[in-house]
Amino acid sequence: MNRAASAARRRRNAESGSGMQSALYNYDSTARRLVPEEEIEEQRRRRAAERRSQRRARARGRQALRMDLPYLMMLTVATVAALVICCSYISVQSGISATMRSIEKQEQELENLKNENDALQTSINTNIDLDHIYEVATKELGMVYADRSQVIHYKKTESEYVRQYEDIPGASKK
Repeated sequence: MNRAASAARRRRNAESGSGMQSALYNYDSTARRLVPEEEIEEQRRRRAAERRSQRRARARGRQALRMDLPYLMMLTVATVAALVICCSYISVQSGISATMRSIEKQEQELENLKNENDALQTSINTNIDLDHIYEVATKELGMVYADRSQVIHYKKTESEYVRQYEDIPGASKK
């Protein structure tokens, strides 16, 4: 019984981590290598340094996540500015769309008016009775056709119409 009590005590010491034997002695079926005390201390220091750096990193993260008043004001101003820009962009796009629809409507109206105008011009041209005009001109107004000697040919100038500033040369006056 004495042996069993001492083995139980050793197991408890090994499980609780107290005593020097827990680091140097193994109760399993295989023996682990013995770790020198300096190496154990070095591992503890590394772990402690790691924990300190992790704590500092977490503290910096918490500080970075904290929103102070100037940051909150700047964020609010930026959000409002973005919202205003988006609204004005949508307004401009809407205006452009309305203008394009108006232009299309006016182009269609212009096309309709041109077609109507052409139809009226054709109607006017077909309703003119050239024989009636000839009769009125010759009988009522006393007009006559010009002779070949009365016709003067001239060369066309750059413009499409002629302005007469003086009498035509070689034309006889009656």
